[in-house]
Amino acid sequence: MKKRIALLAVLMLWRSTAYPTTKGLSQIVTPDLQAPGDLSLSFQAQSERIANPYELQAEMGLTNWAEFAVFQGFKPNEQIFGTEFGLLTKEPYLLSIGFINWSPHSHVDPQPYLEAGYYTEHQKFIVGAIHAGYKNEAILGYAYDFNKTWRAQVDFQSGAENSTTFGFTWNITDDFQMNPAVYINNGPGHDIFGYVVFTYTFHLWGKRESDSGAPAGAISPAGK
Repeated sequence: MKKRIALLAVLMLWRSTAYPTTKGLSQIVTPDLQAPGDLSLSFQAQSERIANPYELQAEMGLTNWAEFAVFQGFKPNEQIFGTEFGLLTKEPYLLSIGFINWSPHSHVDPQPYLEAGYYTEHQKFIVGAIHAGYKNEAILGYAYDFNKTWRAQVDFQSGAENSTTFGFTWNITDDFQMNPAVYINNGPGHDIFGYVVFTYTFHLWGKRESDSGAPAGAISPAGK
């Protein structure tokens, strides 16, 4: 599932930035869901200015319309939860709701979001909003799939503490992918930070995505 997905799509000292999704874009949650029975395990490393420098993520597709994600940060030690529910799941039109960045241990409330997508074979457009703390923020994203191996992507979340990101996804195999990105902070100075995530997907039940033709899902936050 957004970015602090991220999701589906993680958290740095309670900043409202979205965590990157393993299967979505770099910063925001995406409206496509993880396939049922697919468990994605990720390791991500990033600047401390983005979020927890080193994190593990588990993202699980439960049904065609539901998935959840758990993030484990190491500095500080932190567990963060996110989920996504698909209201429209038939491409090209997608619509999903959910929450990210919920940390009961640190008494951080979940951040609910609403997101819509228009997905074609090559181009993906995403627009939505998230309630982070005391304010509402806009989320925008665009991706271009050249083929099943390469995707270029850019996303944006409003707020001085958030960023505009530019990155790409490299599907090294059907089940293993890498997503490096550059974050350009929205605040004064427009500082630049680095980020990379590695993901391996296990197919516990159901059809493989490559067999079924279903889109890869994503929670970010920290995305999907």
